[in-house]
Amino acid sequence: MIALHFTSPAVLSLFSPVHCFLPSLCISSTSKMLSQQLLTWRLPIAARYTVPRAFFSHARILAAAEVHDPLQNGNYENPPRVKRAFRDPYGGWWDQQEKRNFGEPVHEENEILGVFSPEQYTHVTARKGFFHLGVFVATFLGLCGVVSLSYPDKPSAPRTFPDGLEKELGGPNAAPVR
Repeated sequence: MIALHFTSPAVLSLFSPVHCFLPSLCISSTSKMLSQQLLTWRLPIAARYTVPRAFFSHARILAAAEVHDPLQNGNYENPPRVKRAFRDPYGGWWDQQEKRNFGEPVHEENEILGVFSPEQYTHVTARKGFFHLGVFVATFLGLCGVVSLSYPDKPSAPRTFPDGLEKELGGPNAAPVR
């Protein structure tokens, strides 16, 4: 039973015993389907368990390649981290929009420090912000206290019923309600 059903003679010649590039894929009368053969094909045992190892001569080369680079940026000169929006607009820049000169090294985080990055919020300091938050909380709680003292949730005189609804509540021998 032939598992491959190709009509092109060029494709069939690839899997013929003469031109077979993988011995397990050669066409035979008892062969499995091609997809099953590809899924079950393995490397030879020697190739599966061979692990590439560094030779002793490579150790000196690898040790020489290690360079002291604490920032891990290839010893790139990193200018100070200053947002471009805070630079002097009248500084005579080569690029007026980005406020930088020709040949000036670009910071590693240029996308954050550029002109089109979100604005740095410098209008209110942290101390003043916490003060405003405290004033808001105190005002809100004070308003809640004033409303709770003056809110009319009880009528001025409680409602009365004839005989205090004793008959409707089960009579004199009824179990008291908690």
